[in-house]
Amino acid sequence: MAGPLLFTPMQIRGVTLKNRVVVAPMHQYAAVRGFATDWHLMNAGRYAAGGAGLMMVESTKVERRGCGTMGDLGLWDDAFIPGLARIVEFIRAQDCVAGIQIGHSGRKARRFRPWEGGAPLTRDAVVEALEPAEWDAWDLVAPSAVNSPDSDPLPRALSREEVKELVLRWGQAARRAHEAGFEVLEIHGAHGYLIHQFLSPFSNRRNDKYGGNGLGRMRFCIEVVEEVRRHWPQDKPLFLRLSVEDDVGWGPAESVELAKLVKPRGIDVIDCSSGGMSGAPVTSAGPIGYGYQVPYAERLRREAGILSMAVGLIVHADQAEEILQKGEADLIALARELLYNPNWPMDAAQKLGVDPRFALVPPASAYWLEKRARQVRTMVPSTYRERLEA
Repeated sequence: MAGPLLFTPMQIRGVTLKNRVVVAPMHQYAAVRGFATDWHLMNAGRYAAGGAGLMMVESTKVERRGCGTMGDLGLWDDAFIPGLARIVEFIRAQDCVAGIQIGHSGRKARRFRPWEGGAPLTRDAVVEALEPAEWDAWDLVAPSAVNSPDSDPLPRALSREEVKELVLRWGQAARRAHEAGFEVLEIHGAHGYLIHQFLSPFSNRRNDKYGGNGLGRMRFCIEVVEEVRRHWPQDKPLFLRLSVEDDVGWGPAESVELAKLVKPRGIDVIDCSSGGMSGAPVTSAGPIGYGYQVPYAERLRREAGILSMAVGLIVHADQAEEILQKGEADLIALARELLYNPNWPMDAAQKLGVDPRFALVPPASAYWLEKRARQVRTMVPSTYRERLEA
C-alpha cells in the first residue's frame, strides 16, 4: 500500500524534494545592512534539520530601497552571495533543498520592525542607525502615488524607465541566488508588496502600458518572470507567490488568468496566499480557521493547470495529508506552526506511521530518538497530548 503523499518525494524540473513539506519564507528582520547573520544560519538550519523537504529563505530584496526594514536581507550586490552560500551549504548538509524568495516592498518599505511597532521609520531613526545618505536614497516608490489604507507616507510613482530598471534588478538577484547555490527560487508577488501593488487596481492607477486594464497591470509581473527565468537555470524550479484574493479588486479569477500567462514563461508552482493590500487576513474568505486559504490553491491548480502550494493555518499532519489526497494542492507550506515546532516534519512522519528510524533528521538526533522509541514502547511524545494522564 502506498505511503502518505506528504512524505512521497516530488520532482520539479531537475530538483527532487524528499517530501512535500515546505518551510514558507518568513521575514526575520535580522540582517545587518542587508547581510545575513548567524541568526539566519541558525533559523534556516533548525528547519532543515527538522525534516522539511524544502527550506525557503525569507524575502530577500532586489534593491536597497525595496527593504521593508533596516533588517531585511539583500541580494542587490554580489557582496551578499558568500553569506547566503554559507546558509545553502548548511541546509544541503541536512538533506534538504535550499530555496529563497526575492522581493521588493515598494510603498511598504522603510518601516520599523513589527515588534518595534511597524510604523513608518523616522529620519532620525535611520540617521542614528545608518547615516544621512541612507534616508535620502531610501525613498518610497510604487506604481502610483497612492497611500496605504492607514495613511502611510505618500510614495513616489515610478517612471517607465525606473520600472524597466527594476525588472533588470530582479534578474540580477536571480543570478546571484543561483551563484549562492539555491535550488529553488520564489518571486514574491503577494501581501501588498511591489508586484502586488502593480497587480491590484487599488494601488495601480497608471495609464501607461503598466496600468489601465488587467493585462497592463500584470505586465510588470510578467516581465519580472521573464527576466528572472533568463537568469535562473532551466533545470531549477521557479515559484510565484500570489495574494490570490486581496479584497480590493484582485481576486481568484485574475490570479488564474495570471497563472496561465506565467506558466509557459517558466513558473512551475503558484504559492497561494491572500491579503496584504488592505490588511490580512482577507475577510471575504469567511471565518479564519484551519486551512482557510486552501481553496485558493485548489482553484489555481484546477483552473490554471499548474502546480500549487497551500499555506495558512495548516497545523496537523492528517490535515496536511488530506489536502494532498483530495488534490487541493501539490505542496504544503508551513510558517508559524514551524515557529512553534521546528521539528514538525519529523513529528508528522511519526503520526502518519512512516520513518520508524527517524531518517528524516540528522543522525545526531535520529540515533537517540530511534533508540528511545525502541526501548520505551509505552512512551508518548509531548506533541501528541497536552499532559501526562493520571
